[in-house]
Amino acid sequence: MIVAATQFAPVAGDIDANVRTIAGLVRAAGAEGARVVVFAELCLTGYEPSLIRDTPGLVLAEDDARLAPVREACRAAGAAAVVNGPVRNGGSRPGLGTLVIGPDGSLLTRYDKRNLYGVEAEVFAPGTADGRFTLDGVGFALATCYDNRFPELAERAAAAGCSVYLASSVLSADNDSFEAVYPVRARDFGLHVVLGNVLGSNEDGVGAGRAGAWGPDGERIADAGDAGPGFALAEVG
Repeated sequence: MIVAATQFAPVAGDIDANVRTIAGLVRAAGAEGARVVVFAELCLTGYEPSLIRDTPGLVLAEDDARLAPVREACRAAGAAAVVNGPVRNGGSRPGLGTLVIGPDGSLLTRYDKRNLYGVEAEVFAPGTADGRFTLDGVGFALATCYDNRFPELAERAAAAGCSVYLASSVLSADNDSFEAVYPVRARDFGLHVVLGNVLGSNEDGVGAGRAGAWGPDGERIADAGDAGPGFALAEVG
């Protein structure tokens, strides 16, 4: 199976603009054979926790009409999209939620980030369950940025039979996760690790790009570089 790891610079607070970009990348990656397309943390709004806290309209529902172009792109491309944003959960604070929209446009699963970082804890409610789904017989696990600092998530994923670990993140160039976290999770637990990252300025700094993937031996097998928006393809499973 081919998975696409994407990167782009979200427009802060502009869900419609970001959805258009996401839908375009799903269609483009699907045209090159991708069956799953992975995006960065808070790709739907930009990584702007303080803005999200102060702007209730940025919180989405799981079936939000604003996501219709992504659903349409998934159906057209025959690919699943792994997108992340503030998502209602029935409580006073939204989840920092990953929605996996399947190739038929339906919701395959939802995962709320378990380990919140810094100001996130003032804005979001932590998740309490692991996120997983199966597509074409391949088991996928979900994790979001700071989650990846906790190896037990990857350990549980491997124990549950997952072979691919999808990491939606916001990483700057000086973040050591590129060397000290993602390849280590891959190697220690025999997983393909696929990273969706951002470009451009955000509340945490400046996104470094370098979306891509590591094989189960911890070696890089795909890298989108840092020059501009797009995606890298990796064969996984």
